Amino acid sequence: LPEQGAPPVPAAPDSIATAAKRLARTRQLESVLPAREKTLKTLAAELAQREKGMIQAETLAQAQAQLTQIVQRLAAAQGPPIEIRSVEVAQVRLLGDDYGEISIPMTFDCRIEQLVNLMAELTAQPEVLAVGGLRISPADVKQKTIHVRLTFTGVVARKLVPARGAGTT
Repeated sequence: LPEQGAPPVPAAPDSIATAAKRLARTRQLESVLPAREKTLKTLAAELAQREKGMIQAETLAQAQAQLTQIVQRLAAAQGPPIEIRSVEVAQVRLLGDDYGEISIPMTFDCRIEQLVNLMAELTAQPEVLAVGGLRISPADVKQKTIHVRLTFTGVVARKLVPARGAGTT
């Protein structure tokens, strides 16, 4: 009888041919291991680089505040500055299995070229930001301004997305 705690003895191979095939397969797997490890390191570095663009926050409220600040900074940098009139409550939903997407609708009046510049500058930000919805209507024909309702979106960590039924999804 084997001793208590002793590792089990592997079963003897059925034949030398089976053992040779198993050895060849093990050697083949061993030969591709360095290439797979290199690919894994490359992909991990690429993922880390892309995740730098996520909105980094501990809570959903912090993520909303950060996205709002980014948009307000971009709006204030326009010439003349765009004054954001209203910021609605953020909505968050799953973005795949590992991430979330936060959306914040905002309304403001501006000239069409200011809107174009704002959207162009949005894409130049280090954060992964996008426009989720855009509604335009005329505001002041003489001033050539438009009323804009724009939904800004950003990528957040999965942990910020509440469980179904526990909040906004």
